[in-house]
Amino acid sequence: MNWTEAMGHFGAFLTGVTFIPQVYKTWKSRRAADLSLTMMMIVVLSTVVWLVYAFSLMLWPVIIANSIVFVLSIMLIVFKLTFKN
Repeated sequence: MNWTEAMGHFGAFLTGVTFIPQVYKTWKSRRAADLSLTMMMIVVLSTVVWLVYAFSLMLWPVIIANSIVFVLSIMLIVFKLTFKN
């Protein structure tokens, strides 16, 4: 693996873990009132677009990062719709 690929995978890791603190905090507190449903829907849509692009070019770091963000974003949307404050 060359340095360019290593940077891609490291960037994918960082992107993928971006939402973990928010998912954990929301799950732990059972509060999602401050989460923007509109923003989360935009994030889901953007990850779908990135995934279509990444799969068409088989860009694994982009596929991995956006798959993780997609799942975490869906979790936040479920929390937003489930946790009634």
